[in-house]
Amino acid sequence: MPQRSLTRAHSVRERIGDSLSSHPNELVALFSRFIHQGKGMLQPHQLLAEYSAAFSEADKEKLKDGAFEDVIKAAQEAIVIPPWVALAIRPRPGVWEYVRVNISELAVEELTVPEYLHFKEELVDGSSQNNFVLELDFEPFNASFPRPSLSKSIGNGVQFLNRHLSSKLFQDKESLYPLLNFLRKHNYKGMVLNSSPFPLIMQSRGAYVVGDLLEAPDPTTLETFLGTIPMMFNVVILSPHGYFAQANVLGYPDTGVFENISQAHDIGLMQVSRLLPDAVGTTCGQRLEKVLGTEHTHILRVPFRTENGIVRKWISRFEVWPYLETYTEVNLNRHTFCTIAHALEKTKYPNSDIYWKKFEDQYHFSCQFTADLIAMNHADFIITSTFQEIAGSKDTVGQYESHTAFTLPGLYRVVHGIDVFDPKFNIVSPGADLSIYFPYTEKHKRLTSLHPEIEELLFNPVDNTEHKGVLNDKKKPIIFSMARLDRVKNLTGLVEFYGRSDRLKEVANLVVVCGDHGKESKDLEEQAEFKKMYSLIEKYNLHGHFRWISAQMNRVRNGELYRYIADTKGVFVQVLLFFLEEWHAVT
Repeated sequence: MPQRSLTRAHSVRERIGDSLSSHPNELVALFSRFIHQGKGMLQPHQLLAEYSAAFSEADKEKLKDGAFEDVIKAAQEAIVIPPWVALAIRPRPGVWEYVRVNISELAVEELTVPEYLHFKEELVDGSSQNNFVLELDFEPFNASFPRPSLSKSIGNGVQFLNRHLSSKLFQDKESLYPLLNFLRKHNYKGMVLNSSPFPLIMQSRGAYVVGDLLEAPDPTTLETFLGTIPMMFNVVILSPHGYFAQANVLGYPDTGVFENISQAHDIGLMQVSRLLPDAVGTTCGQRLEKVLGTEHTHILRVPFRTENGIVRKWISRFEVWPYLETYTEVNLNRHTFCTIAHALEKTKYPNSDIYWKKFEDQYHFSCQFTADLIAMNHADFIITSTFQEIAGSKDTVGQYESHTAFTLPGLYRVVHGIDVFDPKFNIVSPGADLSIYFPYTEKHKRLTSLHPEIEELLFNPVDNTEHKGVLNDKKKPIIFSMARLDRVKNLTGLVEFYGRSDRLKEVANLVVVCGDHGKESKDLEEQAEFKKMYSLIEKYNLHGHFRWISAQMNRVRNGELYRYIADTKGVFVQVLLFFLEEWHAVT
């Protein structure tokens, strides 16, 4: 039996170099196809399409011995500036390598991050020898902090730190002092742990696990012990854009709904958002609003101001930057700072970094990306809903991961923006209010009294401000989707997919809930989606097959609407362009 031994993992440059040596004809053929595309950027699907077109199945089998196929599959982009082709390779989530191939000389060289970004900038600026470019590198600020190395550990920061800390505790006498000093100094408004009401709180929560911790300091016991110590007393959530309220805002652009916080009864919770005096039909014009079912939770709304006074109307999230000075007077340095960025814009708009100047007038991406970069690096911890938000998947780049390295040509170059292995990342999967979104099979809880209203929404043949379109055959199952009407939610993509399929139109109806037929949208993206939706209805002659319902604010009725559609053997679908929202799977 041959002996097995550990060998060094080869770099991407070495693997491509080996493939060039072993299969020069095949690789020249492939990279020549890239070059023939001309100066520009190739996306993963284009690289794979060229790879498939260049070789027969037999040739692909021969190339597998050099692992070159794996390199092409791991490439996230190629920058083509003849005779060079530069590749950004992502072997696994959070790990990147950069190489450049000269097809004229069959030479391969490894690139540093600044070198790759400089080469990429030539797509916009041409060949530039300007060495005076602002480079941002946040790595030195976090270099000494422990972090995991495995991709599967991304997003489990608390568990990792508990394992790390428990392994360091009680190694010797000196290792006890950090914990002891923390317990001595921890206080709230001058009250230390041995002062009332701390002992009562700790006893009620089972603080006697300290004995178990001293005897066997494992991560679970440490987490339980720290969880018994009151540490969080006041929380401020800052979200200065959009419609933020407890009800009647679902479906509006940039919305936030305050719900499922009844467990926060031990702390003071304040949601600071923007005051919208002209937001008719909502409480967004109310300065201070108490959150139902809580004792110490309120929504405080602060208006945007100009030299002419209060800005009364809603403004798109892309246009808020000149008004944010109102919110910059809060000193965050003495507080624990958390970032929750549900949907970072960078991955939603492809190439919005390299071509930022084209989008600047409408989207102000230079402000957006800079603010995101500062916020995620300043944060003590970052909460996300899914692993995908942080580090994507095997084949797609995560929202935070896209800020690892990028360039805004002419403004600055980010050589190390964020490390997705940082233990500040923690996944807290969202849930659903089970009193509203329960299964359709739980007949005893069903709200059948709402069925006449739901049937009017779905089947009333008269167009009005709440619904458009008619379903000729009410017995067909329903393909259903409910979301905001914007580009990323891609409801127009669903309508087009349905319209192109005669088979789908034959066996099912399509119902979407989005937008507001009763008033003109102020959001540019929503306006464009409205126009596109109407054009698709006519293009594919969807009359009789398609129902378009305005955004519905009644959450209780929405829950029963899902169940009513389930009764018809219908399906709920999502067609998001760039990211997953797992809470819809829960509902």
